[in-house]
Amino acid sequence: MEVLHFVFGIFGNVTALFLFLSPIITFRRIIKAKSTQEFSGVPYVSTLMNCLLSAWYGLPFVSPHNLLVSTINGTGAVIEIVYVLLFLIYAEKKTKIKIFAFFMVVIVVFSGIALVSILALEGHSRMFFCGIAATIFSICMYASPLSIMRLVIKTKSVEYMPFFLSLFVFLCGTSWFIYGLLGHDPFVAIPNGFGCGLGALQLILYVVYKDWGGKKSCDQVEAMEMGYANGNAKVGKANVNKNSAHVEGNTHSHS
Repeated sequence: MEVLHFVFGIFGNVTALFLFLSPIITFRRIIKAKSTQEFSGVPYVSTLMNCLLSAWYGLPFVSPHNLLVSTINGTGAVIEIVYVLLFLIYAEKKTKIKIFAFFMVVIVVFSGIALVSILALEGHSRMFFCGIAATIFSICMYASPLSIMRLVIKTKSVEYMPFFLSLFVFLCGTSWFIYGLLGHDPFVAIPNGFGCGLGALQLILYVVYKDWGGKKSCDQVEAMEMGYANGNAKVGKANVNKNSAHVEGNTHSHS
């Protein structure tokens, strides 16, 4: 049982790392354009909060036998901080102020939760307090792709829901769900069971709608590219937003 627990934890680390690194494509665009354009920085700050809380929960003095939860979420926290810093570098002043303020709120809230857990709680009470906090944010992160799933149903197209990203959401949620069950840890199993279900729904939607959407004409593709490059065409902006919403929405921690 312990071997299986470890194996699923390792598999969860690998699949979660893939999801954390998926926004690299987005940031290559941002760096190349020297502008954040229509991309939102909120998902990166939100995911940072989730990573910090999950990494804290996995520490031995908070919950035993969950060090693998800390390793991947600690790594995720570092990655998300890099994303946030890059976003702050290339964002416009108004957006920069907003994201920085949100970032400071996350740091303050996490610090408060960590201090309370150390100074005022111990044993099971500390584990319960930190576990509830991590679970709430994990469920919120997993729920973020719901808008994309709604878009797929509405448009009958999976254009904005890449298959491999959906697959890794499912695999990551499933591996951590089983890890939580084997470790008898509801704070790991519950949010990731939710993520496993949503990942499965995304794959089902992909199978149902993958052949529904017709191919765009060359003129439509060119118009989209020009719209993105100029930053003022509605089609281009819509496509950037939808793509970024899905990629960012799926890059959350899994603990």
